[in-house]
Amino acid sequence: MTFIPRRGVFACMAGFMIPANSQNGPRHGLQGKVTMHPGQRGALAQILLEAAAVVGRAPGCEIYIVGISEAEPDDVWVTEVWRSEVDHDRSLTMEGIPSIIAKARPLIAGGAEAVRTIPLGGKGLTS
Repeated sequence: MTFIPRRGVFACMAGFMIPANSQNGPRHGLQGKVTMHPGQRGALAQILLEAAAVVGRAPGCEIYIVGISEAEPDDVWVTEVWRSEVDHDRSLTMEGIPSIIAKARPLIAGGAEAVRTIPLGGKGLTS
């Protein structure tokens, strides 16, 4: 499912185009929530922070933020912004990432939910 933020919906309705990021087309964004087995949130958060250190050096990675929910003790959230979907896909094959994913899998209880977005801008993103 592709989600366009409200501001993006209004811009599209007004006839404005979604801004492209250089020659790669629109940015690629993901908002993901991963539910852990009880008591494993801290362990998964550390693994995802390890992933952030690796993919943070990947070409096209603009934002990779790991957070936890105050209301959901077994959930970890990841916010990603990439120059393009191709850059994101390439990051999954970077040295170290497959082993990080394998280390995280046993901690995950019910899979993950993800919403794809088209980041338009704001603090932390360059135009």
